[in-house]
Amino acid sequence: MEHGSLLPKEEMLEIARKKGSLFIGIPRETSFQEKRVALVPEAVGLLVSNGHRVKIETKGGEASHFSDRDYSEAGAEICYNAEEIFQCDIIFKVAPPSEAEVEMMKGHQTLISALQISVQPKVILQKLTEKKITAVAWDYIRDEEGVFPVVRTMGEIAGNMSILIASELLSSFKEGKGMMLGGVAGVQPPEVVVIGAGTVGEYAVRAALGLGASVKVFDNSLSRLRRLQNDIGHRVYTSILQPKVLAKALRRADVAIGAVRSSLGRTPCVVSEEMVENMKSGSVIVDVSIDQGGCFETSRITNHNEPTFVKHDVIHYCVPNIASRVSRTASFALSNIFSPILLEMGNNGGCKELIINDVGFRSGVYMYQGVLTSEVLGKVFDLKYKNIELLVMGLRS
Repeated sequence: MEHGSLLPKEEMLEIARKKGSLFIGIPRETSFQEKRVALVPEAVGLLVSNGHRVKIETKGGEASHFSDRDYSEAGAEICYNAEEIFQCDIIFKVAPPSEAEVEMMKGHQTLISALQISVQPKVILQKLTEKKITAVAWDYIRDEEGVFPVVRTMGEIAGNMSILIASELLSSFKEGKGMMLGGVAGVQPPEVVVIGAGTVGEYAVRAALGLGASVKVFDNSLSRLRRLQNDIGHRVYTSILQPKVLAKALRRADVAIGAVRSSLGRTPCVVSEEMVENMKSGSVIVDVSIDQGGCFETSRITNHNEPTFVKHDVIHYCVPNIASRVSRTASFALSNIFSPILLEMGNNGGCKELIINDVGFRSGVYMYQGVLTSEVLGKVFDLKYKNIELLVMGLRS
């Protein structure tokens, strides 16, 4: 026996075979004041290094301060024609598609975007059906713990931002009452009322406490209030939503945050106009619930150009898309959620295989190859729909 054969050999590891190379198109967002981008350059670089192909429309990341050069250096192909983007196998965008964008799609593709049931036009669903599109609502995708990661992450951003916005409006030199949203030794801290103990409410409470404000939280669920107290590790004033108790708290409040969410349809209007009338002059309302109708009777939708109005001497901030105000942070947050999902999709061999194998991703599918699979959309628009689980059983067999 040769002496060399007894020497330790290097281990030969099996290289995993690439199952499916994805072809992803990212169009420039055209929705009003939508500044986020679906994938940041770092995420594009990760996908390209794993053998996937990414096309992005020119200036697609400009609103989030990512240049075309950033994307091309990450390995993306820059397109100067929107139609070219809509020929890709997977169309990945932030806002729901417009009618013109659906028209540009070649058909038999996968669309991943937000789904806004309240503003989703029936004609767009019908056009997606005609083109045999598989449509995935990213706000309905669940993670391994059953949480909606996009909704939670955007809620964290909105909760933090609501307090920062309120702070700015309280101290604003023009119309604010010249108060600092925070504690200073010997000066009574401002009072903040947070209505809703979900993700937005929790992060608004964290931010307000961090600044040193006095906080009161209202919700109609005891378990949510209990969980919020446990999660923030701080004994804050909590109360069930009782109109008299809420009205009393609002009379003393300097800031009121509307963080009520509805699982379906409009948010309940829990603060009457009379309650707002009785609030202190110069106090601030930030209604984060405005994207679902708002929880203050005096709320009406504003935008990032003209974000506030004054009613009953109370400053109202009612911009629906707060995350677009910090579009760069929000884009990174979205990319962190979707990079692993897209890599998993490639490893599974494509979108169809991921739908079959991943129940969390499957929960976001509202149309499969032109067949509507959302019971909610089917009932709202009186359209035929099929249960996605039954379709998957057919695909497996």
